[in-house]
Amino acid sequence: MGRSIGALVFPGFELLDMFGPLEMFGMLEDVPTIKMIAATMDPVASRQGPSSVVDQSFVEDTAFDILLIPGGPGTRPGVEDSSLIDWIAKASESSEVVATVCTGSALLAKTGHLDGKVATTNKAAFAWVMTQGPNVNWQPKARWVRDGKYFTSSGVSAGMDMALGMIELFYGNSEANRVAVRAEYDWKRDASWDPFAEIHGLA
Repeated sequence: MGRSIGALVFPGFELLDMFGPLEMFGMLEDVPTIKMIAATMDPVASRQGPSSVVDQSFVEDTAFDILLIPGGPGTRPGVEDSSLIDWIAKASESSEVVATVCTGSALLAKTGHLDGKVATTNKAAFAWVMTQGPNVNWQPKARWVRDGKYFTSSGVSAGMDMALGMIELFYGNSEANRVAVRAEYDWKRDASWDPFAEIHGLA
């Protein structure tokens, strides 16, 4: 039976942060059950405008094999939204794996679950994200990193590389390669590959 993925959406989430990784997971031979989660059952508008339908609200079960948290400008008001942070804290505790893309790591950091752990985020927003988790061991140069059950990635497209890395870990290299080829995606296999750190003056 395929794994379950809880994909969190909130107003102003970044489209590729969410649907890039979901595209990769959705190409698995053992396709996971994917549910879009939000505070309410109302459609949620992305930063780019298109809205996502919602399959499940915060009042329902919060245990998933993989909890996926995107970034986007909606994370700025999101870190001040106690109901959102409380839900992420609870869902993170009950989920087997937690993965963030871009500034989604700021939301997770705000819960305290990343304290003492290694993590990364979008390099263009690195300074701001660090303020949301001063006790996190933020990595200024990394495409994505793993610390225990927590996976965090750099900006936007980095989420797809992280997803393929997760697929390789959970399903094997051949399955990850098959997904990358099927998606015609140039997979950055080296998690430390990060030219954007230098572009943004972090390396």
